[in-house]
Amino acid sequence: MRCPFCGYLETQVKDSRPAEDSAAIRRRRSCPSCGARFTSYERVQLRELMVRKSNGEVEVFARDKLYKSMFVALKKRPIDDDKVERTVNSIIRQLELLGENEIPTDLIGKKTMDALYSMDRVAYVRYASVYQDFRDTGDFTDFIRELQSRLKEDMKAISPEIVLPAKKPKE
Repeated sequence: MRCPFCGYLETQVKDSRPAEDSAAIRRRRSCPSCGARFTSYERVQLRELMVRKSNGEVEVFARDKLYKSMFVALKKRPIDDDKVERTVNSIIRQLELLGENEIPTDLIGKKTMDALYSMDRVAYVRYASVYQDFRDTGDFTDFIRELQSRLKEDMKAISPEIVLPAKKPKE
C-alpha cells in the first residue's frame, strides 16, 4: 500500500486484527522510507455501489460521507464509535443486498434517518434538519410534533396499556 505521507509504494504491515465486529481488518502499517505509521482498514465489498443524486448525477458511493454525516449528527451524544461503525456497515450491507446498480440518495437518507431514530432522537432531529433542508424554526417545530406523535404511536405499539401524560403548559 502507498504511504499517505511520502508516496512510497512498499509499506509494511506491523499488526493485523479484526475490527468492527469482524466486518473489517485493521492493519497498522509503517513506511520504511519516511518512518511514518498509519492505519488502514480492509472491508468486504459485495458490489461497487453507485449513488444517483437528486440532480441526476451518478457517483461512486462514499462510505466516509455516510460515516461523517452520522458523526456530525451524533456529535457530543453518548453513542459509542463502534456502534456508529456497526450502523454504517449495516446500512451499506442493506444497500448492497438491494441488488440495484444505482441507489438514490433519498433511500440512503431514509435508511440513515431510520438508524438514527432508533439510536438517538437528538441526532435524528439534527440529521433531519440538514437532510430535509429545514429553513426556519417552524420546520423544527413541525418536525418535533411529528416526532412526538410517532413516539406516542411507538409506545402504544409496545405497551398499549401505557398512556403518556400530556405535558403541562409553562406558566
